[in-house]
Amino acid sequence: MDETSEVVRQRREKAQALVDEGVELYPNDFRLSHTVESVREYIRKQKEDVDDTAVFSMAGRIIGRRSFGRATFLHFRDYTGQLQAYVKQDEIGQNTYELFKKFDIGDFIGIKGTVFLTKTGEWTISAKEIRLLSKTIRPLPEKFHGLKDTEKRYRQRYLDLVMNPEVRAIFVNRARIIQTFREFLLERDFLEVETPMMQPLPGGAEATPFKTFHNALGVELFLRIAPELYLKRLVIGGVERVFEINRSFRNEGISTQHNPEFTMLEFYVAYATYEDLMTLTEEMFRFVTQRVLGVSGFTYQGNKIDLEGPWRRLSLKDALSELGGVDPSAFNDRERLLDFAKSKGIQVTKVRRLGKILTKLFDVLVEPKLIEPTFIVDYPVEISPLARRSASDPELTERFELFIGGSEIANGFSELNDPVDQKKRFLDQVADRDEGDEEAHHMDEDYVLALEYGMPPTAGEGIGIDRFVMLLTDVPSIREVILFPQLKSRT
Repeated sequence: MDETSEVVRQRREKAQALVDEGVELYPNDFRLSHTVESVREYIRKQKEDVDDTAVFSMAGRIIGRRSFGRATFLHFRDYTGQLQAYVKQDEIGQNTYELFKKFDIGDFIGIKGTVFLTKTGEWTISAKEIRLLSKTIRPLPEKFHGLKDTEKRYRQRYLDLVMNPEVRAIFVNRARIIQTFREFLLERDFLEVETPMMQPLPGGAEATPFKTFHNALGVELFLRIAPELYLKRLVIGGVERVFEINRSFRNEGISTQHNPEFTMLEFYVAYATYEDLMTLTEEMFRFVTQRVLGVSGFTYQGNKIDLEGPWRRLSLKDALSELGGVDPSAFNDRERLLDFAKSKGIQVTKVRRLGKILTKLFDVLVEPKLIEPTFIVDYPVEISPLARRSASDPELTERFELFIGGSEIANGFSELNDPVDQKKRFLDQVADRDEGDEEAHHMDEDYVLALEYGMPPTAGEGIGIDRFVMLLTDVPSIREVILFPQLKSRT
């Protein structure tokens, strides 16, 4: 018989025995006065003057126990931490103690008592009252081996959080990171908004969308791939500093860097340029890192990352030449670029535009080498359909992508606010779609109409929150920073 099945059978029998003795397995009338951390804070403040008559009421999950006849030491954990409890038959009575012995590791308990320091120097609550608050039927993973199987950790994240405190710490830090980004922008007079997640046309990025259908309206809708075009509509409407922390969706592959559902921060500011955004981004990342980690740098996968500025800036072509080994004389020669890609074992599927070939080479040959914070600038117009043209070279745009730790973290640019140029760019994208590029932009006539009412000079940026959290928590996979990542179905 499967060992787990036998344990489950035994626990069901214990649960029934408790019911037979009149014990409610899932009561909801126990009230707390303290958390584990608040008790520890009380002890720290009182030091040697801890009141040994003060009664504390706490609750949590049993995570370990050692019984010695008529006394038991156990450890329990709430959301703030872990504490030891001492349960003695003479204190709670024989009948209650006999019931208590039927409690299992994993059960939730309520406990009232006073605190004392054991001979081994561990602060402990001496139980005057103990109650079962929730009976578990299935055992937690074995203590010393824990929950190590990666697939099971993601599918049963609740067990991962119980057994691996370091995992919970990642998500606590994730919440702090998002809140700190929010604080940074709010302090600078940005307005937080929410824009549609279901859109009649997907826009704001080159990606394959998820499709759905609205029965009442009888129309096909798309889960957004980015909130960009709606946020810029708000700038047109006079909301000149605006941001959204949003969920976006892209129907693409799953990898250590990609999840079909992900979190972005997008913000837009009128009367600013991409140069202003690069400066702001340096300030923002240092602010968030200092608040969350207490330092202005960190180590990611063995590499020390220093966020003190100014950060390096390289043009796309200089990066390809200096770090990717591409001969600059080949930048305008499609066949030479494709031959070079082939020589490096790089498969290029989008060959209609030179810009696509260049960015594919960049992704493979350059991006993994960009460990220290680096802004890559001067992207071609043909791969930047929403970005303003460069005043010095109309074939390039005022756009940057930020790379840290070998991964793209942010993308920003001075916004294209010329409706005539924007419509022409959309038409070029439609031509790409007709040639088979399913990720190219749709023609968004309503957005062009909005631009015709006038958008002030504006700069905007999108930041990948999940990837930034990966950096600050030093994990190599995006699945480690998303509570419930998408996984293949079990067959």
